[in-house]
Amino acid sequence: MKAREVNFDGLVGLTHHYAGLSFGNEASTKHQYRVSNPRLAAKQGLLKMKALADAGFPQGVIAPQERPNVPVLRQLGFTGNDAQVVERAAKQAPQLLSAASSASAMWVANAATVSPSADSLDGKVHLTVANLNNKFHRASEAPTTESLLHAIFRNERYFSVHGALPQVAMFGDEGAANHNRLGGAYGSPSVQLFVYGREEAKAGLIPARYPARQTLEASQAVARLNQVNPERVVYAQQNPAVIDQGVFHNDVIAVSNRQVLFCHEQAFLHQHELYTALREKVSGFMALEVPVNRVSVTDAVSTYLFNSQLLSRDDGSMMLILPEEARQHAGVWRYLNELLEADNPISELKVFDLRESMANGGGPACLRLRVVLTEAEQQAVNPAVMMNDTLFVTLNSWVDRWYRDRLTQADLADPLLLREGREALDELTRILNLGSVYPFQC
Repeated sequence: MKAREVNFDGLVGLTHHYAGLSFGNEASTKHQYRVSNPRLAAKQGLLKMKALADAGFPQGVIAPQERPNVPVLRQLGFTGNDAQVVERAAKQAPQLLSAASSASAMWVANAATVSPSADSLDGKVHLTVANLNNKFHRASEAPTTESLLHAIFRNERYFSVHGALPQVAMFGDEGAANHNRLGGAYGSPSVQLFVYGREEAKAGLIPARYPARQTLEASQAVARLNQVNPERVVYAQQNPAVIDQGVFHNDVIAVSNRQVLFCHEQAFLHQHELYTALREKVSGFMALEVPVNRVSVTDAVSTYLFNSQLLSRDDGSMMLILPEEARQHAGVWRYLNELLEADNPISELKVFDLRESMANGGGPACLRLRVVLTEAEQQAVNPAVMMNDTLFVTLNSWVDRWYRDRLTQADLADPLLLREGREALDELTRILNLGSVYPFQC
């Protein structure tokens, strides 16, 4: 059946700030305490969405979450009215207020893992919300993520949205950032590659410096929930050595599209065995492996070379969507231009300035959730979230009206920030026809 890949990008939230909350994410740590520009961050993301929509790639928008997260702060013992809760958290535990104010939900590659209808035993599109339990600032996202996905994929004839796995270490799940789909046409049954960092049930090779966030047990549970045909699933362990170099998710070291896996030479443990398994299951499988002597893991992480989007044109060629940092690195850019001349489907490089997101540890691929949809399924998606000329203008005006152009950790205590955020999100729910998806609206 004919189908297309639709990208749903996270819109950066009003409290986007640099707090260095994500241990294992070196960009996040490096930019801790710097001054952020939430308005610019949101506009950079919107420009990418609109450019890809204009190029013929269907593009949707996922709204930000309410921050500061007052219910979480209440769980931690801060009392009073909402403004007092924020004020007391700022005085007594500013690091907790920072975590409860994180705009990290913008990286919707971590929102859920998606199984297209062509791969699902019941013929529906399945989305399982990620629990993100390795990091406190992200672990509270799941309930609102589930509400937002229900508001976008609300037609139960076509879509099934599953809640997050139990919030325990055994089921650490980071969503689509550790998931790849490999095959031919988007609408044909394909192979799903789940990448994990550790297996909770038995000892094995694990990173020594940084945590392995995704477990094999979580990947297996998500595959069951998404009703993926077990014969078309491959599980692979991420190389612990690259996790220790800042590769906190698989999408920092590999990206796939249709029959192509574009990855670093050191991305996976037992990499060549993985290639063999994929060749057996995926017709025309092609591994575009970047040698370590051309691009080091350190350079891959600093430029987010692999945190790119690999998009298919109608003629079968592919476009690689990259951050500006990849172009600014002479060695990486030289390699990419050689890649264009080689015998492979990649025929164009397109660069976007996403420095506000990049400085907090997320690039082009972190900002999007890929959902393969048939024509009927795409028609069943909430149309108000789909990017077009009108929505682009409306959302830019909304950002100009509500977002600040400067934010530090100290600013999170400002009671006006809480009020501004709620008023902005209340308006956004009407723009995107989301209904009551936030705690303050209940």
